[in-house]
Amino acid sequence: MGDVFKALADPTRRTILDELALKDGQSLFEICSRLVMRHGSTSSRQAISQHLAILEDAGLVRSHRDGRTKVHQLNTDPLRSILERWPI
Repeated sequence: MGDVFKALADPTRRTILDELALKDGQSLFEICSRLVMRHGSTSSRQAISQHLAILEDAGLVRSHRDGRTKVHQLNTDPLRSILERWPI
């Protein structure tokens, strides 16, 4: 669960999750484009790729290959486990 909190601690990673919540199943190019257009992000593709790797390690993002494109999807299961640990 520590990886989830570490992943959520960064505002760029939270923004990536927000964008995946709005439109799931995006490539790195799509995510980068949305971050620039909607949030004025100046992060490089490499930086966003590293953020996605951290989110994937925490289980918050799942990725699969579609041909040569890697597609990223939001996975809310780790967030559910937090809610189950500390019910509201």
